[in-house]
Amino acid sequence: MAKIGIVGGTGYTGVELMRLLVLHPDVEVQMITSRGEAGTAVAEMFPNLRGHTDLVFTEPDVKQLAACDMVFFATPNGVAMQMVPELLEQGARVVDLAADFRLRDAVVWQEWYGKPHACPELLEEAVYGLPELHRDKIRSARLVANPGCYPTAVQLGFFPLLRNQLVDTGRLIADAKSGVSGAGRGAQVGTLLCEASESFKAYGASGHRHLPEIRQGLGQVAGTEVGLTFVPHLVPMIRGIEATLYASLQGEFSELQAIYEKIYADEPFVDVLPAGSLPETRTVRGTNLCRLALHSQPGSDQVIVVSVIDNLVKGAAGQAVQNMNLMLGLEEQRGLNQLALLPA
Repeated sequence: MAKIGIVGGTGYTGVELMRLLVLHPDVEVQMITSRGEAGTAVAEMFPNLRGHTDLVFTEPDVKQLAACDMVFFATPNGVAMQMVPELLEQGARVVDLAADFRLRDAVVWQEWYGKPHACPELLEEAVYGLPELHRDKIRSARLVANPGCYPTAVQLGFFPLLRNQLVDTGRLIADAKSGVSGAGRGAQVGTLLCEASESFKAYGASGHRHLPEIRQGLGQVAGTEVGLTFVPHLVPMIRGIEATLYASLQGEFSELQAIYEKIYADEPFVDVLPAGSLPETRTVRGTNLCRLALHSQPGSDQVIVVSVIDNLVKGAAGQAVQNMNLMLGLEEQRGLNQLALLPA
């Protein structure tokens, strides 16, 4: 049994990670940390875990964490980079679910996150944890940067088009919507029930932190910088992301279905739906799946890709477990074969 440590387990991503790991047949969570909740039983804070764990939140201790085979960081941005160098030095392997190691350029990271990076020397080593694109590198990595939720949905949707040079890379549009859990568990006026319910709004339209991450990933696939307009929206549901993607097609739309099906044929967590389908977030709720569908409109050169994921699973904790499985030499689907709950 692989020994697992979790740093910062009191948020929605943390409890989702615990939900998946306590049921995983090949790992055992040894410790879960929280400075603010040290001494509190995990199952007291998250009753859904009652009967599955006796762990109590503890203060972070690098030596104890380094004794684990794998350490997950489910912390706010800027926390992992303070501890990761020492953990790596002591032989631990790390999956960071925050943004500390997603961007390769420390200057760009500081521009978007408002502080200098604590260990810029690790940015080049960190492997971007989108398994469908970087599976082999993930297997041997010491440090994996788990992708953001929006970037996962957007990159998986655009990937086949860019890989096959089928679209104008200077004119990509990602119109994405997320459930309120994407904003985290901390109390904020904008995510209160009376504020978010029965409403729909865009945010980050002048520039969202996931924009440089998406541009970086798409640019690596395209082999050139891409022109991307990305606008996220908040919708009054708990979990789920729907991304409607637009690009100017330079090939034949009639060929795209076969291209997508071929590229993702052996991917256990990407489901290309039949032509004309419209994916729904409820069909991936609680699963590690990304579901995709292709559309076009008469008289238009625009291809429309619809991509849906659960922001807390494929967009966060599930993908982290997928990366863990690869890093530990386990079957990639191990512990991740949940079916979506319907109705939801």
